[in-house]
Amino acid sequence: MKSKLLGNISVGKFLRDYWQKKPLLVRGALPDFQGFLTRDDLINLACHDDAQSRLITRKKGKWEVRHGPFTSRVFSRLPAKDWTLLVQDINHFLPSARELLLKFNFIPHARLDDLMVSYAPEEGSVGPHFDSYDVFLLQGMGRRNWQISAQQDKRLVMDAPLKILREFRPEQEWMLEPGDMLYLPPGYAHHGVAKGHCMTYSIGFRAPTYQELVIQFLVYLQDHTEVEGIYHDPNPAFQSHPGRIGPDMLQQVGAVLSKITWGPTDIERFLGIYLTEPKHHVFFTPPSNPVAQQEFAYQVKEGKLQLNLKSRMLCRGKNIFLNGDAYTAGAAACRVLGKLADRLALPMSEELDDEALSLLYPWYLDGYVEIVKVSANPA
Repeated sequence: MKSKLLGNISVGKFLRDYWQKKPLLVRGALPDFQGFLTRDDLINLACHDDAQSRLITRKKGKWEVRHGPFTSRVFSRLPAKDWTLLVQDINHFLPSARELLLKFNFIPHARLDDLMVSYAPEEGSVGPHFDSYDVFLLQGMGRRNWQISAQQDKRLVMDAPLKILREFRPEQEWMLEPGDMLYLPPGYAHHGVAKGHCMTYSIGFRAPTYQELVIQFLVYLQDHTEVEGIYHDPNPAFQSHPGRIGPDMLQQVGAVLSKITWGPTDIERFLGIYLTEPKHHVFFTPPSNPVAQQEFAYQVKEGKLQLNLKSRMLCRGKNIFLNGDAYTAGAAACRVLGKLADRLALPMSEELDDEALSLLYPWYLDGYVEIVKVSANPA
C-alpha cells in the first residue's frame, strides 16, 4: 500500500530501498502542515524545568551552546539572525506531538526516540554535522535550505561546543517548504539553514552503539545474576614472588566467571527494560485525586485509557515492559495490553479481565496511564 507520507511509495519499498541506506525527499508529505507550535510556544517550553532545551548561537564564526531551562529575558536579548532553539521530547508535552509520531508507526516503537522541534530566525543553523540515528526532518512554518552529503570525512572542528564537520562538501540541495520532509539515514552529513523564520520537526529513531548495548547488558546481568560462594585458598602453595598473580587464583576466578550464562529470555528482558527506561530527567506525577479501582474499571469502559505522554511501553510474548519494569501476564491480559502498547491508547469498548485491571490500576496510581474523558457527540 502506497503512503502519501513517504511520497506515494509503499512502506515495503521504503524499508527495503531507503531505510538506513539513502535519503528520501518527500514534497508535501503532510500537505498544509504548519506545525502545532508557535515561536512563543516553543520558548515557553524551553523555560520549563522538565524540558531538555539548547540555545545555539553563532557570532563572528564562533559557536556557543547554552542549555535550558531558560528565562524569557534570554530570548528578548537575542539578535535578529544566526541562532537556533532546540527542544527535545515535545511528545512528552503535547498530545498533537504523539499523534504526529503515530504516523511513523511503520517503524517499531522500540526504535523511536523522540520528537524534537527547532526554531530559527534568518540564517539560523546548527552547522554541518551528522547524526548517529535515523531522522525524518519535517518542515513546519517557514522555509529551510538543506544540503546533504554522503562524505566519509567525519573530522570535526577542534574545540567547538558542537560536532561541526571540519570540511563539508554538499552533494545535493533542496529548499523545504511547510509539509515537505527529508529522511536521512545515520551518518549522512547535512546542513540546514533557515530562510526567514522557520520551525523544523525532527522525528528521531534511536540507534544505540553496540558498545552501549554491551555495557547496559552487563549492568542488567549485574542486577540479575547471583553467584554463591566466596574465594578460598585453604592450602596455598608457597609463592616466591608475592607481587605476582598466581595461576591458582586465575584458575579459580576463571571457573567462577564461566558460571555466568545468559539466553534468549535474558536478552528479551534486557531489551524490554532498557528500551523503555525513562530518560534521567523524566518523572511521573500520580493523580492528585485517584479514583477507587472499581470506579477506575468503570471509567476505562466508559471513557478512554491512554499511556501518559512520557510513558514507553513494549511487549513480547507474555512479557509487558513499561517504563523500565517488566511484568508477566496471561494471554487475555497480554492481548489487551498489547493493543495499548501498539496504539498508546485503548478504545472505550475494550473489555478488561481481572489480570489486566490488576496491572493497569497500579500503573494509573503511578501516573503511567491515565483516563481521558470522551465527550459525547452533540445530537
